[in-house]
Amino acid sequence: MFNGIEAMVVFVRDMDKCRRFYQDTLGFQKASEPDAGGFFIGGQYFLLLEISAAAHMISEEPLELKAGGGPRGFLAASVEDVDATYETLKARGVTFLRPPADQPWGRRTAYFADPEGNVWEINQLIEAKSEG
Repeated sequence: MFNGIEAMVVFVRDMDKCRRFYQDTLGFQKASEPDAGGFFIGGQYFLLLEISAAAHMISEEPLELKAGGGPRGFLAASVEDVDATYETLKARGVTFLRPPADQPWGRRTAYFADPEGNVWEINQLIEAKSEG
């Protein structure tokens, strides 16, 4: 039925601030014209979409989407070295919610939030960490 996930879309209020964070701080590659919020990450399309535009896109009826109320999930991205990525992002001003730690499910993880509170996990297999 489903062939795959084609894009990740995050609703934002402040497009300029978020675009700068993802492009300048995280180093995401732009996927479209300079003023758009589209990026590529690991061959996956990642889109920032203003809440009002998302509401019009999703429904013909008036729809009130809310960005408040706290996270309801998070985006997880694999990296080669969680500790090195953590230090690089910290040096770029990213505030982490949780520093790197080994998890019982076999991954080393760390967590941060973007300027709008969308939570990200960076992770790597623990075996991959010990091989490097």
